[in-house]
Amino acid sequence: MKVTPDPGNDEMTPLFLAAEEATEEAIYNSFFMEEDMTGQKGRMEGALPLEKTLEILERHEVHKSY
Repeated sequence: MKVTPDPGNDEMTPLFLAAEEATEEAIYNSFFMEEDMTGQKGRMEGALPLEKTLEILERHEVHKSY
């Protein structure tokens, strides 16, 4: 039986950074791509107001306009 050594921290760090970036991107996509919708029993839910959301993100230095 061949045993493969466990990867070290230096080899795992890029993997964890990629997972973090992919998760962050998925969260931003869910914020900015959502649309108004009507659910069960006619309940309505509006999409996030984009300008207000960007303002909040910029205020907390999470997102900066370029």
